[in-house]
Amino acid sequence: MTPLVSRLSRLWAIMRKPRAAVGSGHRRQAASQERRQKHAKSNSQAKPSACDAGLARQPEEVVLQASVSPYHLFRDIAEVTAFRRSLLSWYDQEKRDLPWRRRVGRRGAGTVVWVSEVMLQQTQVATVINYYTGWMQKWPTLQDLASASLEEVNQLWAGLGYYSRGRRLQEGARKVVEELGGHMPRTAETLQQLLPGVGRYTAGAIASIAFGQATGVVDGNVARVLCRVRAIGADPSSTLVSQRLWGLAQQLVDPARPGDFNQAAMELGATVCTPQRPLCSQCPVQSLCRARQRVEREQLLASRSLSGNPDVEECALNTGQCQLCLPASEPWDQTLGVVNFPRKASRKPPREESSATCVLEQPGALGGAQILLVQRPNSGLLAGLWEFPSVTWEPSEQLQRKALLQELQRWAGPLPATRLRHLGEVVHTFSHIKLTYQVYGLALEGQTPVTTVPAGARWLTQEEFHTAAVSTAMKKVFRVYQGQQPGTCKGSKRSQVSSPCSRKKPCMGQQVLDNFFRPHISTDASNLNSAAQ
Repeated sequence: MTPLVSRLSRLWAIMRKPRAAVGSGHRRQAASQERRQKHAKSNSQAKPSACDAGLARQPEEVVLQASVSPYHLFRDIAEVTAFRRSLLSWYDQEKRDLPWRRRVGRRGAGTVVWVSEVMLQQTQVATVINYYTGWMQKWPTLQDLASASLEEVNQLWAGLGYYSRGRRLQEGARKVVEELGGHMPRTAETLQQLLPGVGRYTAGAIASIAFGQATGVVDGNVARVLCRVRAIGADPSSTLVSQRLWGLAQQLVDPARPGDFNQAAMELGATVCTPQRPLCSQCPVQSLCRARQRVEREQLLASRSLSGNPDVEECALNTGQCQLCLPASEPWDQTLGVVNFPRKASRKPPREESSATCVLEQPGALGGAQILLVQRPNSGLLAGLWEFPSVTWEPSEQLQRKALLQELQRWAGPLPATRLRHLGEVVHTFSHIKLTYQVYGLALEGQTPVTTVPAGARWLTQEEFHTAAVSTAMKKVFRVYQGQQPGTCKGSKRSQVSSPCSRKKPCMGQQVLDNFFRPHISTDASNLNSAAQ
């Protein structure tokens, strides 16, 4: 054997050992996609020898596997079985009675799970229940939803937020009806591949809950549970940690009851293993929870009741090199307890924008009042919803009023500029935008009502406005307008609005005292202040 061949053989033997010690199908998942891409690329080029290819791939695998300790994994089938049994037993006794759960196992379960899962994205269960009930009463089947108009969908979805969800849900229903023969895909792979707006989590939830496929799911609740059970402190949104969590979820899912298991994991995260103040004493898997074990260990060390190293398992790579442990920049915080896991990356604050919007009111042809609404574009933020005419914010009040009047006249024709009044402001935060609306009002009194408007605009009564496809932000704007009308003054903390009328007035006795002690201000000075404003 030549010296070169001998050295290659020894190197090959050394590099095989770490992989054999740590390797498994789940733990190699993080590198599988990149290796497949490299393999595909190599097929279009001259192929190296098998020995060269093995040596080229091996260091990448070894480095990745060496960065993750078995401490963060489920290594024993007995441990996995105990986790399944404890979680499902708890779920059978403690699960919430939710309307969509009552339909699982019946005809149309796929539709029920699909609608509920889409609505539950970024939205609390208590908020979803009424929307879900109204939706299923109006469109009990995908055929019913497919035949609805986008206006009807937006109208029913109004106030639920993340409005593109409703639009994509209807697009998916139409695809099932028009292109898939009315048959909904039944596996996670085909659901994600064929239905618009259905990602990995939603596909897995539908496939497991409605159709019994043994596939794991990871949403925010499940990620938190898994991170604490396996003491994963790194950011769960990172690619490496996300891949590990999906691997753990697939390893744990019960093949006999996959839908119940996935719902149980989500239920545990929503009701017990909460982001703040988790109820560890009520947790069915606390005996398997490494975060809980870490808390007990730290408490014992702090009380100095242990001498030397306590007999508690910890990460073998706990030297700042493990990519799943708490980051070195954010060490263990005794005051947080299990909430140390996981540590999320700081969220980027929403960008701030400003807009001016006007409630234009006119007397109705049949009595009462009407307000003008215009429709937003069919793409982008709040696509297809209705709003009061709006323009982007201008730094000058004069320019702002001019731009707003031009926008109003584009829809309603000539208007009396002198009646345009600034009423206050509304701050509304979307997922990535903090938008401040400067609210104006203009009432057309003593004029002939405008009866015709261009396409994309319409006059509605106040009653029609409250049931129209308008956003929560526009409802806040309208509350400011209502509060400034004669005889009304309706403030609301939830509205996050600011207007002169929303401030509480002092009682009569307090007004007398204030007037007595207030310094005298001349009429001229008062007029000057008004002009300056």
